[in-house]
Amino acid sequence: MPQRRSIPFIARLLPLLLMLLPAATQAAPEPRPLSPVEQVDPFIGTDGTGHTFPGPSRPFGMIQPGPDNADTGWEYTSGYQYRAPKIIGFSQNRASGTGIPELGDLLLQPGLERRADMASTYAKASEVARPGYYAVTLADNGVRVELTSTLRSAFHRYTFSRGGRVWLLVDLQHGLTFRTDRQPVLAVANRFTRWGFAGEAQRRNWTTRHLAWAVRFDHPIAAVEPIPARPGDAAPRFWLGFDLGVGRSLRARVGLATTDAAGARANRDERGGWDFDTVVAESMREWHALLGRARISAPPAQQRIFATALYHAFLHPSVISDVDGRWRGPDQRIRRVRRGLRYSTLSLWDTFRAAQPLITLLAPERVNDIVATLIDHAEAAGRLPKWPIWGGETGTMIGEPALPVIAEAWAKGFRGIDGGRALAAMVRTSTRDAQPLYPGDTSLSLWSLYDRYGYYPFDLAGGEAVSRTLEAGIGDAATARMARMLGEERLARRFAARAGSWRRLLDPETRLARGRDSQGRWRTPFDPLTPTSPLNNPGDYTEANAWQYSWTPALHDPRGLAAALGGPAGLRTLLDRFFFGLKPTEGAAYLGQEAMIGQYAHGNEPSHHVAWLYAFTDRPETGHALVSRIARDFYRDRPDGIIGNEDAGQMSAWYVFATLGFYPVDPASGTYVAGLPLVTEATLRVPGRQVLTIRREGEGDRLARVTLDRRALPLTRMPHRALVAGGVLRFAALPVTTP
Repeated sequence: MPQRRSIPFIARLLPLLLMLLPAATQAAPEPRPLSPVEQVDPFIGTDGTGHTFPGPSRPFGMIQPGPDNADTGWEYTSGYQYRAPKIIGFSQNRASGTGIPELGDLLLQPGLERRADMASTYAKASEVARPGYYAVTLADNGVRVELTSTLRSAFHRYTFSRGGRVWLLVDLQHGLTFRTDRQPVLAVANRFTRWGFAGEAQRRNWTTRHLAWAVRFDHPIAAVEPIPARPGDAAPRFWLGFDLGVGRSLRARVGLATTDAAGARANRDERGGWDFDTVVAESMREWHALLGRARISAPPAQQRIFATALYHAFLHPSVISDVDGRWRGPDQRIRRVRRGLRYSTLSLWDTFRAAQPLITLLAPERVNDIVATLIDHAEAAGRLPKWPIWGGETGTMIGEPALPVIAEAWAKGFRGIDGGRALAAMVRTSTRDAQPLYPGDTSLSLWSLYDRYGYYPFDLAGGEAVSRTLEAGIGDAATARMARMLGEERLARRFAARAGSWRRLLDPETRLARGRDSQGRWRTPFDPLTPTSPLNNPGDYTEANAWQYSWTPALHDPRGLAAALGGPAGLRTLLDRFFFGLKPTEGAAYLGQEAMIGQYAHGNEPSHHVAWLYAFTDRPETGHALVSRIARDFYRDRPDGIIGNEDAGQMSAWYVFATLGFYPVDPASGTYVAGLPLVTEATLRVPGRQVLTIRREGEGDRLARVTLDRRALPLTRMPHRALVAGGVLRFAALPVTTP
């Protein structure tokens, strides 16, 4: 495909990549194995609803420059769609795979001439993306654009088709949105110097946030020409002219910050210099080291899907603290972290399920700082975050998904955080009513209402009553576990009891979670197949229906749910109907109703753990087959290869765990549920830990046992601490026998 074409620049880097690989052990020439960086295809997920982007980033980078095809619309939440025919410019930050657009700050668009519309067509064959590098030729503008980045700064290189006077559009109004035609700017200040410009702005879109920028060029600015404002614009746009003489290249370094222009300048200069190719090489080395922590034995296409999934999973959360440790919190105060990093772009409702557990497995050096970020946020805002981006809180989604993230870290042995501060933040978040962030906010945790009835009554809660009740149980169970691990038994009993509130909504007739009003009456009429959402057709469920949300208690009490549904055989019967006895929902992709098997919707997170629940039934092999089918059918080696929003790494993390053969059904427990690996062998090499080798043995399709260095592990509670101690993890597969 066009994105895998070799180009001279990549060819110049191949010697570096070769140095990263082990030396050949045989004299006879053999095909060189590809490095992890070479296996990644950033275009996967950019066509359709995956909403990923092909621009460069460092792992967990603060800044992700890239091409924008549009600045508004649900399709363009990352600014990019693979089939879009034009590029309107290159903004400096974005979120990967989200369902709501945000960021897209500071658009730059180079060209030979000034035009009212600087959008340019481009040939797909000219477009190249690799970890740490993106390039495209703008046909209408006569320029080759190349992008790379450090942790906190973007690096642009423009090669024009001629020298002399060239132009650069600077658009400070640009931002990604779908609520208005343009992202609102509340206040802006910008100042030019001979070599660049810097400024600050207040913006309001998904959240209200403070943005600072600092840009420096390798050529002096020869002309600054303001562009007349469009209706509704609050921020300026400019033409910058540059005289390149006989040369054809212009380079720019861009720093952003949540703090102030001084922070943006320091971030811009964290690497310094103008050697673009060296920065690319440094980025590729960093990605090689991280992606190389998990390697699989598999055909080339599967290797590419796996490596790209790892890459996408490690784009977020994003570092938010400046070079000097300063960062702006949700209360708009600037703080300084004494050591470590602080993060944002935490899509917690999505990522607590598998993306955050994957970080604990493969990037453990990040965990303490991520959890410390949550606690710092709670002390600034009065409660733990739901969905922060660029340091601000969006209030998006339901429940309190930061709670299982904290409990999971403690259960897995991470002690670089203050357990007492963490538990205090968890209790405060679980007992004080949340305040609305916007009119009609129905995502709130209203504990006074919840405690009065033991659930959210649909006639009083304001919407999503069943989903909010079920998600509350996840947080309560996490708080109970954290309290128990810290020896606070009274607190543990209190929250463990409340975590069982889901039982009050389990309808004995349908065995599904069904709404009840404040008088205890069941929702009537009851349609368990229609998905609801507060933005479209309000109801009792969040981007899902009763069938899809009724499995939620398994995220903290899988055995309790199995028992309530009739034990292993009863659970299997209901799962079989869910997957094989019901038709897929049509026409609701915007609610994640895609990538469907029966009523299982892999396009949205409430379904992600359900196939793994067969491990608690009398037919676990059905779950093994379903996991294999989901991975095969809904993850492809092509631009439309992610069906459903990537959601800051969650969709990709699911695939990584499925490939390795285990999944964190109950993340806060610190354990995994075993399946069957989708490869014959995988190797995990994480610095500071012993190597874990994973092997699938036998030709069958039913898991018989799992052993770690010959010691049997429980199939539904594989301990994380045992796996990270290293050894050989064997999954023994036997042929399925028909009873």
